[in-house]
Amino acid sequence: MLLAVLIANSEGNILVERFNGVPAEERLHWRSFLVKLGADNLRGVKNEELLVANHKSVYIVYTVLGDVSIFVVGKDEYDELALSEAIFVITSALKDVCGKPPTERLFLDKYGKICLCLDEIVWKGLLENTDKDRIKRLIRLKPPTEF
Repeated sequence: MLLAVLIANSEGNILVERFNGVPAEERLHWRSFLVKLGADNLRGVKNEELLVANHKSVYIVYTVLGDVSIFVVGKDEYDELALSEAIFVITSALKDVCGKPPTERLFLDKYGKICLCLDEIVWKGLLENTDKDRIKRLIRLKPPTEF
């Protein structure tokens, strides 16, 4: 299960978070842990260079894209390989929505579309859509023409 998708700015402020199957009392721990992990390890990392961590039998894959840090947390069948696929889909969707690696300002300007993309990519803790063209079609908010 994909436990969390978290996107933070360069100062460690959380811009978007999605938790699945994580109790509310544990979410603060995960937020602070992931932000600290990023602060300790993401300095000087190139765009889309993946870093991997393991914490409490949970896998974490994280990277930098422009001015934002992206963290994906999973367990069980979502190991490092599956999480790297998920983070690749998320980063490519962010680049498509923003047109380039996002600054914090551009990210916040496109916040609504980014949230729609995340909802189409991850649904109830499962990696749902990985096809870039399908995600583009799904976030257009037009009724389907084919039944």
